Amino acid sequence: MFGRWSKPASDDAAGDGLARAVKQHLVGADDDTRRIVTAIAGLLGGVAYADREYSAPEEAHVQAALEGVQGLSAAGVAAVLAVLRSDIILITTVQMPRYCRALVELANEELRLRVLGMLIDLAAADAHISHDEVALLRNTATALGLQQGDYNALQEQHRDKLGVRE
Repeated sequence: MFGRWSKPASDDAAGDGLARAVKQHLVGADDDTRRIVTAIAGLLGGVAYADREYSAPEEAHVQAALEGVQGLSAAGVAAVLAVLRSDIILITTVQMPRYCRALVELANEELRLRVLGMLIDLAAADAHISHDEVALLRNTATALGLQQGDYNALQEQHRDKLGVRE
């Protein structure tokens, strides 16, 4: 019943500043590549904000991940980071499911596993993985079409960072 209104990820909501920033600064890339980069950047931002705090170590981790995108200039990285800072609530609450759906549509399982690994590394960037981050990461793994075992295997290297902060 509800699925009939579901739009493909390419029909994203108007006003998606992240997609516009990637399109403007990832010159020469095809539409699918831009959608993949937008999705990854959005998921990184969503995980960074999962605990409702977009910390400096997390933003540095997001920046480093974006700097690894071939064809995205320093100005492009700065533009994407600026959109993440300004639109983080919209990205976290509205766009994340669309970003996951775009990756399921466009990326093979190997890339989706790499993305999940990046997200887990990001959650651990501040030396602590909160309960909110774990919940979001598990839901994201499922939304990416991955198995619980995939999440567990990738998260294992950060097991010491799980738990409650004192």
